Amino acid sequence: MAVDLKAVPKLCCQYVAGDDSLVMLLQEVQGQYDYLPAEVLKAVSRELGVPLARLYGLATFYRSFRLTPRGKHEITVCTGTACHVCGATTMLEHLQRRLQVASGGTTADGRFTLVSVNCLGACAIGPIVVLDGAYHGKMTPDKADALLRTVGKGKEKDRDKKGPRRPAST
Repeated sequence: MAVDLKAVPKLCCQYVAGDDSLVMLLQEVQGQYDYLPAEVLKAVSRELGVPLARLYGLATFYRSFRLTPRGKHEITVCTGTACHVCGATTMLEHLQRRLQVASGGTTADGRFTLVSVNCLGACAIGPIVVLDGAYHGKMTPDKADALLRTVGKGKEKDRDKKGPRRPAST
């Protein structure tokens, strides 16, 4: 899929080649494209005269940057200690099998991105699965399958690029 590079000069014009500025620029680029496309990083490199390796170094150092697009829906599984004790590993493995994707990956059809995190801070309702920003506690494989079916029926809304929604059912 071709990426529109028209926004690159405008994004770059307000930044210099310093690391602090580059991080802010990469944040803006990701805000514009929802990830850091290789073509855009190359264009930024040319525009600012910054080595491409330096941009990739920053993009891979900070966990908040993504080099691949996210799916239409994001599923996060908490694997922190409390959730782990309650079965988070089983839950993550179930979702990996069900979606046929590893943690951190996006399904081939682009519908789902599966992510595991160390803690979501809702230990009392673990294991926790977050779908498009809505928390779902006391999760089981059967509940996870039902949750995925709600996405197929359009009951869950697409991930809002502006941020997570309020916690849902537990």
